[in-house]
Amino acid sequence: MASNDYVHGYSEREASRLCDQANTLEELLHSDTKYPAGSKVLEAGCGIGAQTVILSKNSPDARITSIDISEESLNLARERAASEGVTNVEFRVENIFGLPFEEESFDHIFVCFVLEHLREPVKALASLRKVLKTGGTITVIEGDHGSCFFHPETEDAVKAWNSLIEVQARLGGDSLIGRQVYPLIKQAGFSDITVSPRMVYSDSSRPHMEEGFVRRTIIPMVEGIRKDAIEMGIIDAEAFDMGIEGLHRTAAEYGTFNYMFFKGVGRK
Repeated sequence: MASNDYVHGYSEREASRLCDQANTLEELLHSDTKYPAGSKVLEAGCGIGAQTVILSKNSPDARITSIDISEESLNLARERAASEGVTNVEFRVENIFGLPFEEESFDHIFVCFVLEHLREPVKALASLRKVLKTGGTITVIEGDHGSCFFHPETEDAVKAWNSLIEVQARLGGDSLIGRQVYPLIKQAGFSDITVSPRMVYSDSSRPHMEEGFVRRTIIPMVEGIRKDAIEMGIIDAEAFDMGIEGLHRTAAEYGTFNYMFFKGVGRK
């Protein structure tokens, strides 16, 4: 991560949420990301290692360097990797905007749920491009909170959801960044860019999505900004709490929830 605020915080609950999210979305987001044996891969902004474990499992013979600006997050990542038997990953405290690696050091770069938290995403991608070998690829995955729609749609649920978007914007991030993946990669100087949208859809016929995505990923993510949203005057406590109740109904028997992720791949 860069050195600006991480909107979701670093609590134990947030760590659990990130793991639930990664596990629930593994097939949707990561099934087509596999690197050849011997490849040198840089994972930028690895956080607590939720995606790292999946990367390692999909490419067990690649050599992965996973970096993050937070030592606290990296300690959790190391613990998680060890518990999963991961042996092909090196964790390092580094800043995307001041990478210590020589130019053209890596065969591939992987960036997942990072750009949304950065004030200068193109600058970050350009910095990463310098350490990528000519002909190498970058993979970027981001969500887009503006792609979210659900049923039943209550006024307070929409307000609570929109307060998440507003809090992140005021902290210097952009939770609507998914729709920008193509132009961001292009502006950073990459070519041969392809972007594929990946939709998550949940209803009661898909209980694993209701539980893993809506109840354990989406709702805790919104709940995590309650204090900031109220203190910033974006929403009052009563409306926020009613909104959370409304979001829970989207994971009930007659509820539905939709959300879009965007996965982009470019080449240097």
